[in-house]
Amino acid sequence: MTPTHHTTPALPSFGNRRNLREEITETLRAAVISGELRPGVVYSAPSLAEQFGVSSTPVREAMLDLVGEGLVEAVRNKGFRVTELSEQQLDDITHLRALIEIPTVRAIAEAGVNPAVIERLRPLAAGIEDAARRRDLIAHVTIDMEFHLTLLGLTGNTYLVDMVRSLRSRSRIYGLVTLSEHDQLVPSSHEHSDLLDLIEARDADGAEQLMRHHLNHVRGIWKA
Repeated sequence: MTPTHHTTPALPSFGNRRNLREEITETLRAAVISGELRPGVVYSAPSLAEQFGVSSTPVREAMLDLVGEGLVEAVRNKGFRVTELSEQQLDDITHLRALIEIPTVRAIAEAGVNPAVIERLRPLAAGIEDAARRRDLIAHVTIDMEFHLTLLGLTGNTYLVDMVRSLRSRSRIYGLVTLSEHDQLVPSSHEHSDLLDLIEARDADGAEQLMRHHLNHVRGIWKA
């Protein structure tokens, strides 16, 4: 099914802020990943801009950024269509993430992390849970992305972080809607706090096992 128009989801209103384009891009990216913006549907920049409470220009620019990431495609004189990925493509993305993220998290736990860094990550872990309680899927995906990229950034390997950012951006986790509706998103969100506990304890085996479980869990809910 490839509808040409769809009611826009509930998106935050920004008003006048700095880095408006970046904020809108981040929000729209999370909306695509979570399924708030549906594949095959064409969304117009003016309709999204009205929802955001801003002009069409930053929204159009943000959508063009997502075109570059392969998340949406431009539809002449209509707007932007969210691209659809096959099950095989989603499996391949998750497989690549596992090859990178699981051993990296283990290495981080083995090396040890400054307690002050762990404490800076804990508000992000709490924010993921809070967004789950509020059933705010866009915030949930956005904060989750920041948490994992910040954690992986402890390696100092910017190429690794950029690769994971790209893979995560291309992921689809439509099952978040169902989990949220059945109040099952909060327990899974607590895995982030558990992961920090394991890393703080330098429990490399435990961190590796939890990260593997976490990615398998994600793989199990990407399909609507």
